[in-house]
Amino acid sequence: MKKGKIIVLSAPSGTGKSSIIKNLMDYPELNLGFSVSATSREPRGKERHGVEYYFISHEEFKRKAEAGDFVEWEEVYPGTCYGTLKSEVQRVTEAGQNLIMDIDVKGGLNVKKLYGEQAITIFILPPSKEELEKRLKGRGTDAENVIKKRLEKADFELSFAPQFDVSVVNDNLDKAVEEVKKIIIEA
Repeated sequence: MKKGKIIVLSAPSGTGKSSIIKNLMDYPELNLGFSVSATSREPRGKERHGVEYYFISHEEFKRKAEAGDFVEWEEVYPGTCYGTLKSEVQRVTEAGQNLIMDIDVKGGLNVKKLYGEQAITIFILPPSKEELEKRLKGRGTDAENVIKKRLEKADFELSFAPQFDVSVVNDNLDKAVEEVKKIIIEA
């Protein structure tokens, strides 16, 4: 069986990356699979171990990180880590599925470094900084100071775009989905 590809999508918050991925999942010909991320936080609501996340203790998470068991990981908040286990990448790709990953810019570049030609990194760009700000405000979910932080972080993240294999501007969701779909098919 042919090993699946690893497709990494990275982008600043508000660019529509999650919407693009959600739409891509509707195309069975892409043969997309998701990896289950690991986290050191406690389950919320009806979340189940091995389904939404692998829930592991902070100590075990740090042990696995030191052992090199993660493709990428980050301590998002003090004591709360998230990451992608190498075993998850292997599980999906060795089943012949293409693994789609929604991860931050540094994690995306790390995946490319680890997996080389098996991985394709796609950076989703907003049409402009002004449009990104408009989208973040339009969500109505974040306070003004949170939006300001997201925009500052976006500047940092956008500086990594040239290091990705390809960039796609999301100025129209359907067009962006078609463009990413074509990239995956040709990969």
